[in-house]
Amino acid sequence: SPRLIASGFPLPAPGVRVAAMGRDYYAILGISKGASADEIRKAYRKAALKWHPDKNQDKKAEAEEKFKDIAEAYDVLSDPEKKVIYDQYGEEGLKGGAGGGAGADAGGTSGAWGPSGPAPGGGFAYQFSGDPNDMFARFFRDSFQRSSSFGESPFDPFSGMFGAGMRQQGMGGGEAPPAMFDLACTLEDLYTGTTKKLKVKRRSATIQREPEVVLAVDIKPGWKAGTKVTYPGEGDEIGNTGKAQDVVFVVREKRHPVFTREGSNLLHHRQIPLVDALCGFKFDLPHLEPEKTLRINVTDMVTPNYSKVIKGKGMPSHKDPSKRGDLIVTFDVVYPKAVDQAVKEQLKNILPRC
Repeated sequence: SPRLIASGFPLPAPGVRVAAMGRDYYAILGISKGASADEIRKAYRKAALKWHPDKNQDKKAEAEEKFKDIAEAYDVLSDPEKKVIYDQYGEEGLKGGAGGGAGADAGGTSGAWGPSGPAPGGGFAYQFSGDPNDMFARFFRDSFQRSSSFGESPFDPFSGMFGAGMRQQGMGGGEAPPAMFDLACTLEDLYTGTTKKLKVKRRSATIQREPEVVLAVDIKPGWKAGTKVTYPGEGDEIGNTGKAQDVVFVVREKRHPVFTREGSNLLHHRQIPLVDALCGFKFDLPHLEPEKTLRINVTDMVTPNYSKVIKGKGMPSHKDPSKRGDLIVTFDVVYPKAVDQAVKEQLKNILPRC
């Protein structure tokens, strides 16, 4: 995939010295400055696995900070362009205007070249603005090719591991993490429940099995984003051990054109004209339940903080699908652009001043 282009970056002006100060990315990864690209990669893998926040629940705050530092260090040292600038000018030079360029790679490079403030020689500065979990997932996804047997888009890797409910059997004593995949679901899927069949390609050295497997995931009504479904031993074989990675699908909620979800409640926002806000109105709202439309009758005056609550028309509870949250409707009142003077005089006589 195309990489970030940083050639032709503006260097400091003649006579301006950028001190090589700031954090030591090499020390963060536990390697020497002369480390090869392969050594940098191995060091990131070791450090990221050691300090992943989900693996350090007893010191999560410290782990999150270290995990982010590790990601930033790898983002810089694994990129030849950024590494050259860092090696010469250090973190302060890298972030203070010694380098520049434009754009990020198609794979979602987590660092970004963005406009800097006043800096030696002007130009641009590096800023790490990515998600360390996304970097971690991309790093470990390479051996898996993913496609849906029903023609949906390929999965994106999930951004975490070792999470609650995740099984670690088949990890070979920590030799390989589970293979994590996003499972995109609509609100309709999560309201009614459904089954998704997903094709996974996997490698085998000593295990006798098919190179592809179709896994059926039963989506239960009320499931929320982040719910994990584990299939033990359905991933790549770990070396020649006879053991295979687990495959873990993680529910991700697609954006909906009508509703947003807040826990077990559904939220809907719509614009109404001023006359409806004052006089009341009715409207039809298509619901997540198949072929069902709600007729909503608003008799109250719609004030800026007004909301209409329809009890029991939200999302089902995953623990008890017979119990449902509420549907909450909020409004924006659209005022007319102009009103005739005669109408204004009538409104003065009709509307109370309070």
